[in-house]
Amino acid sequence: MIVVDGGSRDATVQRAQQLGARVISSAPGRARQLAVGATAARDADALVFLHADTTLPAGWSARVAAALADARVAGGAFAFRFAELGAGLRLVELGVKLRLALARLPYGDQALFVRTSVLRAIGGVPQAPIMEDLDLVRGMRAHGKLALLPEAVTTSARRYQARGVLRTIWRNQLALAAWSLGLDRARVAAWYRQ
Repeated sequence: MIVVDGGSRDATVQRAQQLGARVISSAPGRARQLAVGATAARDADALVFLHADTTLPAGWSARVAAALADARVAGGAFAFRFAELGAGLRLVELGVKLRLALARLPYGDQALFVRTSVLRAIGGVPQAPIMEDLDLVRGMRAHGKLALLPEAVTTSARRYQARGVLRTIWRNQLALAAWSLGLDRARVAAWYRQ
């Protein structure tokens, strides 16, 4: 287990160390932190990228191993649910299910996993200021099948609750559209973080 800390100001480092994780410091930025962690885990056959506010389901490692037992599978992701309750949050979960069913496009908060050979073939974790997870998924799909596991990771709804569910849905959809159209990522990231 590797935790890449991008300058947290809470007890993240101490908690991770108490749980036996190897902690590496990095400049902030999700793509950068993912790349630092992937480089540190270079001897692994596969990697699971987990956001700090997301929890894996029971039996996750066996499910990943079973998915990767199929040599055609480049990587994959889990289903998605929020830890908190609320009608708006259930709407988001439904939207994620629809996105997976129609576009087979998981996001990073679904605990993406990938073979290290595939990650090397695509040049490592794509470095972008936003939507690096979708670039990674695109790279995986270019090298094999994507396994979408039915077990759900559980993630915090704090971002949705802080900005408002509908406003966050709208912003995410605009960012997805910008990614699909190939718009300048730095400008999209600056707008998204306002």
